[in-house]
Amino acid sequence: MNAPARGRPRSFDRDAALDKALRLFWTRGYEATSIGDLTAELGIGAPSLYAAFGDKAKLFAEVVQTFGARYGGFVTRALAQETTAEAAVRRILRDAATEYSRPDCPHGCLVMSAGVNTTSPEIADLLRDMRNRNIGVFTDRIRADIDAGILPANTDAPTLARYIGTVMQGMSQAARDGASREELERVAELAIHGWTEGLR
Repeated sequence: MNAPARGRPRSFDRDAALDKALRLFWTRGYEATSIGDLTAELGIGAPSLYAAFGDKAKLFAEVVQTFGARYGGFVTRALAQETTAEAAVRRILRDAATEYSRPDCPHGCLVMSAGVNTTSPEIADLLRDMRNRNIGVFTDRIRADIDAGILPANTDAPTLARYIGTVMQGMSQAARDGASREELERVAELAIHGWTEGLR
């Protein structure tokens, strides 16, 4: 008689399981999501979860990468497709108002909210590094416009980039607190006005 199979069931769909884990972390955050919550949501036992993804931290790291690919692409697209930093920022903030309030997803941004109150330095560092990399990308885009003479030579690129990052974090939290798309769009417009005033 053959021994019973161990590990994941034959019907296990890794991508579907990853999407369920993503939405759970997105809704509850890293710290408040337990292994029990994950196994219940994914419909597998703890050994199967560990076999498929490793520990909770490794699963979360994969979730973050998946989130960026599936839901964070609007930032990359705007930076690549718009001809100036200002046009990219306008588009990013307007798109953020839409993306952060989508009715088919948890509200806000996972990268900005999932690590709140975490006691894991590994997770805190992962998310902090991602947010700071985004600020670095914004800074580089602004500096490119300074070098091209599109923006004034005395433009404070790091501060402007931090301003955009801070606005996006605030919009993310506002969306989680129930702000509508229309409210977030108005915030985006005010922030764009602040960008323009900051260049004077």
